[in-house]
Amino acid sequence: MDDSQITLVQDSFAKVAPIKDAAAQMFYADLFETAPGVKPYFANSDISEQGNKLMATLAVVVNGLRDLDKIVPVAERLAVAHVDYGVKAEDYGKVGASLMRTLEKGLGEGWNDEVAKAWLAAYTTLSGVMVAAAYPEAA
Repeated sequence: MDDSQITLVQDSFAKVAPIKDAAAQMFYADLFETAPGVKPYFANSDISEQGNKLMATLAVVVNGLRDLDKIVPVAERLAVAHVDYGVKAEDYGKVGASLMRTLEKGLGEGWNDEVAKAWLAAYTTLSGVMVAAAYPEAA
């Protein structure tokens, strides 16, 4: 990721933050519709609370993109913890696709090819680190 991509991700996320509850609902609705196999991971979760955690985690990651040395270890620990919930390496692609569709809907006219490429770079970077930490054989 280059500096301009980081700026695009951070600026676009700042536009999503005011609608974080609606964005989280859109994300989980999309995820459960397009990847129903992940729904059991959330069987014992309050989805509203889970949405709050998702948006808080995204905020930390987005704000930390200029200092990956600090957020990578946190992302790695999070990924390893998710293995206990049954999350598989291939689920990261499904989550990423739902995130992109949610951002596209949430940002409306603020979503364009440049913003999409920046988010894809950010997600690919972090999900790659997470998959490598939790599933070294799949990395």
